[in-house]
Amino acid sequence: MIKILDGLALVAYCGLIFWLSDQQRLPMPTAFEFQDKFLHTGAYWVMAILSWRALRHFGLSTKTLALVSFVFCSLYGITDEWHQSFVPGRESSHADWLADSIGAALAVILLSKSKLIRRFIG
Repeated sequence: MIKILDGLALVAYCGLIFWLSDQQRLPMPTAFEFQDKFLHTGAYWVMAILSWRALRHFGLSTKTLALVSFVFCSLYGITDEWHQSFVPGRESSHADWLADSIGAALAVILLSKSKLIRRFIG
């Protein structure tokens, strides 16, 4: 049952990101320059944790799990930027994809290096 819930959590989160990307404008005030990059990093940090949880059920080694989780998130980030390029009022950005990938990389590095965190996350 936990396998299904982990997979559903990842699918739901990816759906949320898709829906947010499909909005012409997000109602969020800008507090500082490059705020959106921090939001991208944080969003894909969470996605990497969810993908780690979903993929851990396949019996992958820690190194392979980290790599597959990172690649999944990075590829999703690319497709998300491509999707945004078709949404009126939105634009696609290599810098946003880089922030997505950095967030995912930081999460999988932390998960792969810390047994305590892995025990808590799953």
